[in-house]
Amino acid sequence: MAEHNELGKLGEQIASDYLTVKGFRIIARNWRFKHKEVDIIAYDDGYLVVVEVKTRSSAEWEHPRESITSSKIRFLVQATEQFVQQNRIDNEVRFDVVAVTLKCSNEWDIEHIEHAFTAQA
Repeated sequence: MAEHNELGKLGEQIASDYLTVKGFRIIARNWRFKHKEVDIIAYDDGYLVVVEVKTRSSAEWEHPRESITSSKIRFLVQATEQFVQQNRIDNEVRFDVVAVTLKCSNEWDIEHIEHAFTAQA
């Protein structure tokens, strides 16, 4: 597996563990829709939360949340609509971002951005 793929999987695990500690109930990870995937789908305080995880090996370049494009947002909205329909979910939906950045050797900076964007974005 390519190094960036391993980093991404590690970031997703760190984000999942972080959200679980915060009380989120993870119901899906790496859920596939068409040829792409949604990183984490969870419940939190009555919301169905779709989480995009962005992992970086340093903060030297762009902030991870800046790499979420309008096409990525459109994909996440479409995938969420499909997930909601397939699973007959009636909860309000929220889109979050978890940015995971390596600070030093094995120390991570985790930034959780709730309501990072809306379906109308």
